[in-house]
Order: sequence, then structure tokens, then C-alpha cells
Amino acid sequence: MADERGVISRTKAWLVYRSGPLAGTRYQLSEGGLHIGRSPENDVVVQGPEAATVSAQHLEISRDGEHWRIRDLGSTNGTYLNGEKIGEAELCPQAVVQLGTLGPEFVFLLEEPAPSELEQTLVIPQGAFPIESPGAPEVQPEGHEALLLDAVRRARRARIEGLGGQTMTLMRDVVNLAVARSSRRFKIAIYLLAAALVVTSAYGYRKIQLLKAEKAAIDQRIEEIEKRLERAAETPEERDKLIAELDAYQGQAETLQHNLLYRIGGGYKESFVIEQIHALMSEFGAESYSVPPEFAASVNSEIRRYQGPDRAKMELAFGRDAAKIAAMRRILEQQKLPPDFAYVPLVESAFAARPASTAGAAGPWQFTPVTARTYGLEVEGGVDERYNLEKSTLAACGFLRSLLLDFGTGSSVMLALAAYNLGPTKVKQVILRSVKDPIKQRNFWYLYRVRALPEETREYVPKVFAAIIIGRNPQHFGF
Repeated sequence: MADERGVISRTKAWLVYRSGPLAGTRYQLSEGGLHIGRSPENDVVVQGPEAATVSAQHLEISRDGEHWRIRDLGSTNGTYLNGEKIGEAELCPQAVVQLGTLGPEFVFLLEEPAPSELEQTLVIPQGAFPIESPGAPEVQPEGHEALLLDAVRRARRARIEGLGGQTMTLMRDVVNLAVARSSRRFKIAIYLLAAALVVTSAYGYRKIQLLKAEKAAIDQRIEEIEKRLERAAETPEERDKLIAELDAYQGQAETLQHNLLYRIGGGYKESFVIEQIHALMSEFGAESYSVPPEFAASVNSEIRRYQGPDRAKMELAFGRDAAKIAAMRRILEQQKLPPDFAYVPLVESAFAARPASTAGAAGPWQFTPVTARTYGLEVEGGVDERYNLEKSTLAACGFLRSLLLDFGTGSSVMLALAAYNLGPTKVKQVILRSVKDPIKQRNFWYLYRVRALPEETREYVPKVFAAIIIGRNPQHFGF
């Protein structure tokens, strides 16, 4: 398309990775737009650890006349533009796009024509320069017009002499000369603009440092509260007061974390395992700014166990049992459930076809006969469908769906995992016995912090987390 001066506009739009191992990777936006998500049919396919908060079809960017627009495609964890969750919005240069609150980040850029593109014939409006005719008196242009005309003549002469690559150098020289010849008022304006830019940059830097210091102070207070809760020395009333204080500090920290200046300043990087825990929590709808240190320590402990004494189980999961896990992931995804639940049988049975346990549980998902029959499996005489991978996985999907609907709070997936281990009836009894505020306290993290759940269940959820984290990042953990 051409602007009013007759110069063809070739401005390019780019999306640039801002985070993770692909930081700096550029994707040019075409007229057909651009799609981002986990599925391979997207233009930008997000894989590996960063895919934790990314939906199969997460967002699209499309052209709207002279502008570009971004639209969330009903993603699970949302799309954020400059720290604000959006459904659809216009993209401006330097805008930061993030997939989920902890997902990969991109920067939207507009790029002016490259120097090579500027080495084209200039389209000059009629009347910009006088046309020389034989016998006519030579008109001597003055001021900036004379400078520009001289530059054009020099550029033409350079092309004739085979020095076409000198155009940009000639233009830069003429601009410098124009500035040198400018009026005193114009020079003062330039100096004032430069001074304002320095002041603004200094203010931004100072503001970033203040935000970081404020967040560090909040993080220190959160750590102190978590340690007090871990010691479990307070009365129930004091404990609830501490948790209310913890929630308030977490809210402040999350607000700071989404501040654009804080994000530009680089923020604070957690350890790899903590980042993975946060990513899973976000995907499971159990987002929490602070992970209880005891929970994180349990996940790390289970990871070390899989790397050491139980390494054979994990190696089988990546070898002999890989096809089973892949089949279960497909079924879970078809049933609109987290595909990473395929690692629950690794924790439950390690896929071993052993006889029923003392409690009567059997099969990869460790169903008791009563639960198996409730969800459509045949367990009679010589027939036991608990050992059938496809049928038992479909039954597990029914059971998990029931648990998710039953414990439908912000951290329903976490509570569902606890209920899968402990049983839904016992989890309900724990909630009735421990929860005073059904709005703020009916969630997994509250029950974990106040030690309302039995020790086996407190250890079970970190085991599942550890298996999923290794499953997503086998090379990082030496598999």
C-alpha cells in the first residue's frame, strides 16, 4: 500500500520470544495472521516446560487494516497483554504478550524498512524540485531543499559510478548537515528532548529498583509466615490469622509481579522445580504465589527418589511403558481431563500386573471392586476389567470427573488428587472438620498448611507432582 507521498509502505510486524531457551527467536506476521498453541498445526508451537500453561489453540494475531489485533481462543489459563488479562485487544509496538500468568512471553515489534529496501528509486512528488529547461535561468534552491537536492544528485552520480550502496551514507550525512545548520531554537528543542529522555530513563530504573525492594520485603515476610505454619506451634485461631495474613501478602506480591516495570526489570527467577510446580498449579487451577516450603521439599525428595532407589520405575515409564502412558494421555485428553494424570498409575502401581492389594485394589489405576463396578468395569469371577488399560482408564476418567465436580473450588484438581488417594468421603469429613470459612478455606493449600490431611495423602500429591515434572523434563533429570 502507498502513503500520501507515493512511497510504498513496507513496515513489517514481528513477534519475538522474550523468555525461555528460545528467547530472541523472531516470527514474522503475515497477512494470514499467526496462531500460537501446543498443537502442531499452529504457526508457533510451544513445547517442553513452557507448554504447561499453554492450550492446544491458545491465541491468534490478525491484521485489521493498518493495525494488528490479538484474540484469546478460549485458553485455559488466559492471555495477558502488558500484564492485563484480555479477550481481544489491539497490539501496539513493544507490547508484551504472555500465555498464562507463568507461561512464555513474546514482544510485538514493528520494523521499519531495512536499509536494503531504502536503496530503491525515490518517488518524488511533482513540484518538489524545479525542472531544468534549455535557456531558462537556473533556479538556486535554498535551505534544506538545496541539501536534499544535492544528496539526490550525489546518489545518482554514485549509482552511475557503480557505488549504489552509498545512498544511506549520503542521506545520513545530509541529515547531520541539516541539524548543524538548524536554528538555535531547534537545537534547544533537541537538547531538551534528550534531557527528558535521560530523566525518564533514570526514573524508570529507580522505580524498578523500588518495586524489586518492595517485593523482596514481601517475600521475606511470606517466608517467615510459611516457616511458622510449618512448625505447627500455633493455636487454630493463630494459625488462621497467619494464613489470612499470608493471603494478603500474596495478593500484594502478585500485583507487583504483574507490574509492567517490574517485568521489564527481569523480575526474580525461581529454581527449576519451583517453576515447574507453579506451572502445574496454574494449569490445574490451583494458582498460589507461595508454595509451602514443606510441599516443595517433598516434591524434590520424590524426584531424588525416582533418580535413585526407584529409578527403574521411571526408566520403564520412558521405555517399556511409554506406549501405555501415551494411550492414557490420549484418552484423558479426549475426556477433557489433564493428560498428565497419566502419571497417576505410575505412582499407584508402576504399571505392575500384580494381584490385588490387601485393600482389594488392582490394575494400573488401583480400583477397589466397589469403585470399579460403580464406574462400569466388570469384576466378576474370572473377568476383571481393572487390568484392561483402555477400559480402566475410561473408568478412571469417570471417577476423576466426579471428584473434580465434587470439589469444585479454585484448587479442585489438587483436592481431586487428594480424594483419589484418600477417598471422597474422607476428604469431605476433613473439610467439614477443619474449614470455618467455606469461601476462603475450602482449598487444598489451606488443608495442607493446617495439616488437616493424613500424612499419606500429604505425601501422595507431591509424588504425583514429581512424576509429572520428570515426565515433562526427562533430560533435565538425567533420563
